[in-house]
Amino acid sequence: MAAQKKSDAREDTTMFRFMPSLAMIAGLASLSPGALAQDFYAGKTITLSTHTGPGGGYDTLLRLIARHMAQHIPGAPTMVVVNMPGAGGLTAFNHAARIAPQDGTFLTLVGQGLVVHEPTGQPGLQASLGAMKWIGNVSQSPNVTAVWSTSRAKTIEDAKRMEVLVGSTGASSPDAQMPRVYNALLGTRFKVVTGYAGGAQINLAMERGEVEGRGTNTWPSYKATIPDAVRDGKIVPLVQIGLKKDPDLPDTPLLLDLVAGDAQREPVARFLSLTTAISRPLAAPPLVPAERVTLLRKAFDATMKDAAFLAEADRLKLDVDPMTGAEVEAAIRQVLATPAEVIARTQAALGDPSK
Repeated sequence: MAAQKKSDAREDTTMFRFMPSLAMIAGLASLSPGALAQDFYAGKTITLSTHTGPGGGYDTLLRLIARHMAQHIPGAPTMVVVNMPGAGGLTAFNHAARIAPQDGTFLTLVGQGLVVHEPTGQPGLQASLGAMKWIGNVSQSPNVTAVWSTSRAKTIEDAKRMEVLVGSTGASSPDAQMPRVYNALLGTRFKVVTGYAGGAQINLAMERGEVEGRGTNTWPSYKATIPDAVRDGKIVPLVQIGLKKDPDLPDTPLLLDLVAGDAQREPVARFLSLTTAISRPLAAPPLVPAERVTLLRKAFDATMKDAAFLAEADRLKLDVDPMTGAEVEAAIRQVLATPAEVIARTQAALGDPSK
């Protein structure tokens, strides 16, 4: 009996010794992945990249996001912007997908043209769009091809009768792709001049007369970067592409309207219009942990509703018509699942970017 009591006492003592460890384990288990993700960003710096040079619409928008989004991320990390122009957005995208940190401290504002790039089989992407972790999309604005007021072309019909020089950052960028599409679907005569570092440089080239217009850009971006030119009527919109017209441009034709009812051309226009609606998507690299993606998506959504953010966006003439990360992800899946026959016709419309 005495031996049994000693044994019970040893068991009680052993259990007592383990109680703190068990309590600690229970405490750790109670921490959700989200809680651990929140702790992660304290004292960290999040780098945001853009594929254009300083001063353009993407750059202006990304710097606005950097000024406001950090306060919605637990731990209040610092946010900095880096410019990675080159190859129509491929340089910045590939860096984010393959080289940048994969821990949630690097995000990139993806070039709109790349949403067309992959499904149409164009070379250069080092990761699939479907592999990226989509945080959200700031704007669904249509893209507008416009010319400077000194151009002889004042309408899309004029562009069918005469050659119109338009500036572009690269052969695979939207400002080169869309003029080629218009040439193929509408019979226009746009001639693309590539090699500009960014939208600001193309705007200067228009003003100097080096080119007549800009291959494509959103109207809010024109208003944000060259507001005086827009106010004074020096920017003349010819055509827009997207799922809906810009509210400021009710009389500028939408590509979908110009090819409505055409069995061959309308599906191509609809595919490209969907990709255009994903016009300012923010993405994280493929291997960022799911709990950090969730946290970043919540911060993005909160930023898009933040009164100070919206007020500054309004002052800068930037359009805010957001999509959530989940909505962007679904749209990307839809784009990548486009039927082969539509892709083939789209490829033909886009032409060979090397020529």
